[in-house]
Amino acid sequence: MLASTRVLELRSVHFCHPARGTERDYVVAHTPDWVNVVALTPGGMLVLVRQFRFGADDFSLEIPGGVIEAGEDPVAAGVRELSEETGYGGGAVRLLGSVRPNPAIMDNRCHFVLVDGAVPSAPMKWDSDEEIEVSTAPVADVLSWARSGRITHSLTVAALMLFEGIRRV
Repeated sequence: MLASTRVLELRSVHFCHPARGTERDYVVAHTPDWVNVVALTPGGMLVLVRQFRFGADDFSLEIPGGVIEAGEDPVAAGVRELSEETGYGGGAVRLLGSVRPNPAIMDNRCHFVLVDGAVPSAPMKWDSDEEIEVSTAPVADVLSWARSGRITHSLTVAALMLFEGIRRV
């Protein structure tokens, strides 16, 4: 291990290319899997969060989400994160899909969960470094913001594109 922090480990990993047979050491960022939640209210609104992101040194408009705990089911983690960050819950819940955030240097996955029929149901339970502004917006507006660049968080954009695909079916 090259470095270890609260959110990731940098590891030096020796690989042999599967086709060419060449060998080399690479640095891989090891992180837990993540979950992002597309929460749709009964009135057709999407639940959004706006929070400060240290990597970008700016505020980011995105869907709720966070780290999946060791051994936790992605759908259960999505329900937990939605409740903790926004106070919303309830409704039908299912896995939309998953992606690899950056397979060139990272070994984790981000799972996307749909909560259809989300309503305010519990007090928020933010982590000590979270300060979140919760809002809702019409689906068409949020999808437009993802396409236009107003929403810049790539995992939020990916989740919204999967969501848009199932809504057209």
